[in-house]
Formats: sequence, structure tokens, C-alpha cells
Amino acid sequence: MPRLTLALFDFDNTLLNGDSDVLWCDFLIKRGILDREQFAARNADMDARYRAGAVPIREFSDFYVGTLAGRSMDDWQPLRSEFLEREIIPRIPQAARDLVNKHLDDDDLVAITTATNRFLAELSARHLGVEHLIATETEIIDGVFTGRTAGQLNMREGKVVRLHAWLASRGATRSDFEITAYSDSINDLPILLAADVPVVVNPDPQLAQWASAGGHTVLNLR
Repeated sequence: MPRLTLALFDFDNTLLNGDSDVLWCDFLIKRGILDREQFAARNADMDARYRAGAVPIREFSDFYVGTLAGRSMDDWQPLRSEFLEREIIPRIPQAARDLVNKHLDDDDLVAITTATNRFLAELSARHLGVEHLIATETEIIDGVFTGRTAGQLNMREGKVVRLHAWLASRGATRSDFEITAYSDSINDLPILLAADVPVVVNPDPQLAQWASAGGHTVLNLR
């Protein structure tokens, strides 16, 4: 009996033209919630080191989750919705939507797996019609974001760990599926190597070199 197809999509710079964490920080700076002088350079530096695969995953995750600290989900909700409408939706190319929809129309199991925290990423997944989201989790105490992450980070090798945990929560295993994984980043090499069909999308230089050496499919969704 043929295995079901599981399509795994990275989000930032794969389905999205940009990085939602970086865009979130820029959005908060424009709104006066983060101080431009203190934060803009750090944001740019974090993005550059992430693209090079050189930033420690805990530093990366805590930096961006830290922007939520001290407020509740309800406090952030109006800004989160505005962020989706203004900064995210206009940056999702039609080609990316078409690719996701093709998998959905084929009745494949579709999930977005992203290093971005769940609070920011879940509206994007919902907008694309993707029910399943594997994301970095945030610590919330007494209804308020602490600015810290919780559990296994969904980044680099952590994406593979979280994938197996997510499948187990559904009563499934890796062997139940033929996995097609899409990503732009060398940071996602572990999840691409874990897939049956790795597809490189809008790749960074290191991932483009890996794809070329291995003869893997390369897509441009921009």
C-alpha cells in the first residue's frame, strides 16, 4: 500500500518573501514599541547570522521571543492581526500559495514547520489554510509572555525531533509517510536530509551549493 505524502513547509524566506521575526521587530520599531537605536542593529545582526547558519539557536529564539515579554496574548492580539495584514499577507507570493494548495488539493498531510514562535506563526498558517503548525513554543506564566522559549526549539536538528514528536502525537511514525520538505535555509539541512524528497526554495548560498552538488530540485517562488 503506498504511503501517504506529508508536505513540510518552512515559512520564512520559503513561502514568505522575508523573515517574519525580523519583520515583526521592524513593525514594532515603526510603531514605537521597540527603540530603534537599541534594537534595529541587533535585529539586522541576528538575521545575518541566521542566514549564515552561525547563530546559536537559543540566542536566536530568545532574542525574538523576548519581544513579547510582559504582555498577554490579548494585549498583543490587535498588533498581531495588523502585522499579518500589513507585513505578512502582501509578502506571500502567488506561486507559494499555489504550491501549498496543490498539496492540499491532493489530500496530502500538510504542515508548516518554523523556527518562528507559535504566537506569530499561527495566523500565517491559518491564512494559508494549513491546519498543522510545528513552531517554537513560548513560556507563558499567569497569562503573560515571559520572553523565554519553552521546550525543544524548532530549529536545525530540533525540527527533526519536533517532527517525530508531532507524528507520535497523531499516533503515527516517520515510516507511515513519504515526506517532501521545502526550505530556503542551510539551517534546515537536517529536516531536508530527513525527507524522502528535499526541495530547495529560494536558497541561501550554502543551501544552493548543497542542492547543486546533490542534484536536488530548486524552486523559485518569488
